[in-house]
Amino acid sequence: MTVQARISTAQSSHTAEAVRHKKLCKWHGFFGEARTRIFAWYLALMIFFVGLSVPIFYKVVFYKVDQRVQEDLTEELEVFQEFFEKQADLAQELTTQKLDHLFQNFLAREIPKQQMYLITFINGKFYKSSPRALPPGLQQDLNLFNHWAKLTQPLKGQKETTDSNVGSIIYLAEPVTIDGQVQGVFVVAQATAKEHQAAVEALTIIVGVLLSVLTLSVVLAWIISGQVLTPLRSLSQTARSIITEEDFEQRIPIRGSGELVELATTFNEIMDRLQEVLNIQRNFINDASHELRTPLTIIQGHLELFGDDPKEQKETIELVIDELERMNCFVEDLILLAKTERQDFLQLEAVKVSSLMKELFAKAQTLENRNWQLEDQSKGSIVIDQQRITQAIMNLIQNATQHTIESDMIALGSAMDQSSVRFWVRDAGEGIAPKDLEHIFEGFARAYQSRRRSEGAGLGLAIVRAIVHAHGGYVELVSQLGIGSTFTIVLPLEPLQEISSHESYTNR
Repeated sequence: MTVQARISTAQSSHTAEAVRHKKLCKWHGFFGEARTRIFAWYLALMIFFVGLSVPIFYKVVFYKVDQRVQEDLTEELEVFQEFFEKQADLAQELTTQKLDHLFQNFLAREIPKQQMYLITFINGKFYKSSPRALPPGLQQDLNLFNHWAKLTQPLKGQKETTDSNVGSIIYLAEPVTIDGQVQGVFVVAQATAKEHQAAVEALTIIVGVLLSVLTLSVVLAWIISGQVLTPLRSLSQTARSIITEEDFEQRIPIRGSGELVELATTFNEIMDRLQEVLNIQRNFINDASHELRTPLTIIQGHLELFGDDPKEQKETIELVIDELERMNCFVEDLILLAKTERQDFLQLEAVKVSSLMKELFAKAQTLENRNWQLEDQSKGSIVIDQQRITQAIMNLIQNATQHTIESDMIALGSAMDQSSVRFWVRDAGEGIAPKDLEHIFEGFARAYQSRRRSEGAGLGLAIVRAIVHAHGGYVELVSQLGIGSTFTIVLPLEPLQEISSHESYTNR
């Protein structure tokens, strides 16, 4: 075999193996689908219950047939007993010679139902029967006849025969007593073959209908399961297309109600949140790269023009150090924002609100020359991370100084109710435009209409919101252009329960 032929054979073998593997994966995927598994369980349960119900049906129907036969036999026996008692009352003396006439008269006047036989015995021997022609299966069973002929007590029972036309015999035997001695026996018996045959025919029809209904229900179950799981398949297809095409704007159409619709709604909400996070991340990366690129460009430009003049060198070094410090502050802010998601971000302690406000007011007065005012102070205590809350409120104070002038007022205050404590920073500065209120707490956001611009990266208010959210609180903002702004931090009092009762409050 040539090399080319070997290569062709290997390629053909590889292709066939790939086709087999593809078919195998296809079948594995089919049997692994939720629709197939649900349908298989449904089919197994239906087959189990149908298979269980058929023999139960047979037993119940045969029991009902035998019960009805017993009732017919009992009724026929009662008729004979009434006839016997009536004849005994009419005759002055009932003798053995007259018993044959009594049996003969009763058999002549009584017409038994189909498959029912009236059999009489006198002095231990067979006398007559109605109808006269007994079935071969009953005639051949001499042991049963001898047993009936010698009875001295009433007896009921059932006897299986070898005759398929007879089947089993259900009977009631009643001894006839004259002068205190058993002189004869009256037996009413019925063959159950035709009764059982009719029951079997009816059950056969029922089972046929049941199997037809089962087949139809299985087909409908397959179709309906596909319709019910449509949102799940749509969810899978949408998720797969998002992964392959990176199209995060796709959503699952919502129709109807139910658990799968709730799942689709939840998936859409997750995608909305994911798209929002990705947009925030994309904008964050763009803004962060821009904030870092600017000082790097400045540093690179000045270092490239670095000359021999000592004065120029000193100015360049001071500028480079200033830009590096600004970059260092920016990186520290980014690290702080990343830490807010950690569980150990907060170091909680009990703090008196009034002492905290006095400390904040003292620090604020050292920032800029403003008309500083300390408004209401709460007398209670709260469990917080004092360092983080101080950082958040000082960021608000620093923000207020950047948007006010020397004669403007900046006020600090606090208040507490039964469920929360509020810290506010109010200024009489330039205010914030309504269009800026929506994104003012986002990273790198600044008020575009402000007469002053922060030299920072615009992360101050984002840090404030992250710290407050870590405490389970929120930030309120009320602002009007030309009038001023009021930033209010609202913190819940529930964390107070986390401090042990023996731990004393910190006095600041």
